[in-house]
Amino acid sequence: LVNFSLKDLQMNILNKEELRRQIREGKEISLDGILDEFKSLLRESLQTASEEELTSHLGYEKHQESENPNYRNGHNKKSLKTKYGQVDVLIPRDRDGTFEPKLVPKRERILKGSEELILSLYAKGMSVSDISSHLDDLYGYQLSEQTISNITESIMDKAKEWQSRPLASIYPIIFMDATVLKIRVDRVVKNIAAYIMLGITLDGKKEILGIWIGENETSKYWLTLLNELKNRGVDDVLIFAIDGLNGFNQAIQAVYPKAEIQRCIVHQIRSSLKFVSWKDRKAVSKDLKTIYSAKTEEDAQLALTEFNDIWGQKYPHILQSWLNNWNELATFFKYPKSIQTLIYTTNPIESLNSNIKRKTNSKGSFPTMDSAFKMLYMSTQEIQQKWERSSIRNWSEIYPQLCIFFSEIMEKYTK
Repeated sequence: LVNFSLKDLQMNILNKEELRRQIREGKEISLDGILDEFKSLLRESLQTASEEELTSHLGYEKHQESENPNYRNGHNKKSLKTKYGQVDVLIPRDRDGTFEPKLVPKRERILKGSEELILSLYAKGMSVSDISSHLDDLYGYQLSEQTISNITESIMDKAKEWQSRPLASIYPIIFMDATVLKIRVDRVVKNIAAYIMLGITLDGKKEILGIWIGENETSKYWLTLLNELKNRGVDDVLIFAIDGLNGFNQAIQAVYPKAEIQRCIVHQIRSSLKFVSWKDRKAVSKDLKTIYSAKTEEDAQLALTEFNDIWGQKYPHILQSWLNNWNELATFFKYPKSIQTLIYTTNPIESLNSNIKRKTNSKGSFPTMDSAFKMLYMSTQEIQQKWERSSIRNWSEIYPQLCIFFSEIMEKYTK
């Protein structure tokens, strides 16, 4: 098998010295001309590589004598759709019909790399029809919407495999948040919540653990989800940072009883301001900040009392909400600043959701649950690759602290 990749081809296909020579001689250089030259060299390279593949298959060079009864038998003309436009190539064939080209497989009309381009455009939020128009406008060939849909559909098996993959035995911190998508259900476009779970590994890396779409927020549902996590290998979680999902805390206590729960302060503030008049919002927000920015839990409780003295009569629902959720809102006070900053909001996952939102807004609505899941999977994988190059800020400081606070659990993983 010939060791040949389009990436290698792209790096070598334009000779810098030749380009410099043409410019010095005053020859007119245009982008179209460079692209035409590129396509010509691409054609020649594909044909040369295919000839080498056939030589490897037959076991002897062209014009060389051989006892092999199989031999070269002309060429098939093939029009390939590439991300540089349409390229017509001649692919060699053998008499027995046993030659199976690897670089340009039989019956394939879309060159590898073009499929990656289509998947990339889909992951960036472009609809199937938009991708079809984009390919026609920029690359000069048309693919049917059904063909593009089939290409994106091929990713579904990978997505399902990813969703059920084994996970690490422990994630020190797990964030859970929801984003709302517009999905067509029974011919009606509805707002459907998509829940994304993000874990922090022992090395301080961010890892998306799974995506779940379309269920109601109930303790029973969350119990099923967390048991799924357990079955995929997650034995321990130290801290869950959540956005106040209904019934999620009860499910956590049932499946991971030793884990602590931090309710997102940002979500709590949004909820508090929901029924506050516009003229009071700035002042209420400022006074709420004295609660969650306090140095200790005792100072925070005192600030909550002072807040109630000022606003309690006008907005009694705010105090009641903070009191009802206090145990989970105040969890972060026991930790040093570096851990507090990491867990007191679900920001690590909200930034992911914002990225997804920018892509989904351009689509309007999804025709099915599967199409929504497919797009979310591709978007998260794109982001996951970027995360692999970095760790959580101050993780070298955070990790030893967690080992002390959760020594009983962590001793299993630090031996």
